[in-house]
Amino acid sequence: MTVRTAIVIGGGVAGPVAAIALRRAGIDAAVYEAYPTTADGVGGSLAIAPNGLAALRAVGAEDAVLAVSRPMPGMVMAFGRRRMEIPALPGVPSLRLLWRADLHRALHERARAEGVRIEHGRRLVSVDEPGPGVVARFADGSTASADILVGADGVNSTVRTLIDPAAPGPLHTGLLGFESIADVEVPEDPGTIVYAFGRRGFYLYRRHPGGGTEWGANLPQDRPWSPAEARAVPAAEWLRVLAEVHAGDDPGAELIRATSPDRLQVLGSLKIMPSLPRWHRGRMALVGDAAHAPRASTTPRLPGRWRGR
Repeated sequence: MTVRTAIVIGGGVAGPVAAIALRRAGIDAAVYEAYPTTADGVGGSLAIAPNGLAALRAVGAEDAVLAVSRPMPGMVMAFGRRRMEIPALPGVPSLRLLWRADLHRALHERARAEGVRIEHGRRLVSVDEPGPGVVARFADGSTASADILVGADGVNSTVRTLIDPAAPGPLHTGLLGFESIADVEVPEDPGTIVYAFGRRGFYLYRRHPGGGTEWGANLPQDRPWSPAEARAVPAAEWLRVLAEVHAGDDPGAELIRATSPDRLQVLGSLKIMPSLPRWHRGRMALVGDAAHAPRASTTPRLPGRWRGR
């Protein structure tokens, strides 16, 4: 079939990248995002691996991401006082660490520079396939037509259920994520991430360029919590629970003690996608977390789960 136009549903990370790639293939792509505004200031940190940088390079977005990220060439696994350095592969770029909001902004700017139109406040509710194309229908009553439709709408994808109503949804990992910056310095190289396995849980940390130490941790949870539900719990209470989990860990206990409640980010429940029996149908397909949200690489070893108050 001849494809000249595309609708991309979702304006997070995968959506703008997919739209740029389509534009470079000669397909006029527009992005439709459900939320009314951009994601400035939303989300925690993430690291882009060398294969991710290669993908960004292919669509001309690598330089934009390099400008808002910092290299993290060192990785250390710590088991109590035992430490093991993970050697870097020769000739392979290092991880690039950045905040999701900065990645979001850089990709949106790159997409607009490539001529991609991005529209906010357009929540998809259904798709019609009247013949040689698709018609997307949005909650505000508006529509958009194109030759194909790409679902880049995340783990709770609407497009996934339109492709296959029986498709499995995201699975709860049993983990609730947190990040913050502690007002204490650790004796680590600024380009090193330490993955620490404490007595009762896993955490990671690295020096913050502006002073202090960035850290992240997960708490086991019996059920998935929405971000709003998790953030309704006072930050001081979450810090109390985290301090209990990491009591006796060095430097985990000190990092939590040196963290102000107003700096704690509650990231919400972590989810993964099981294998999908179908990721495309007709003129619709999935990309990004809608199809393959990654598994958490590490899990805490806390015996029992925090059940709330």
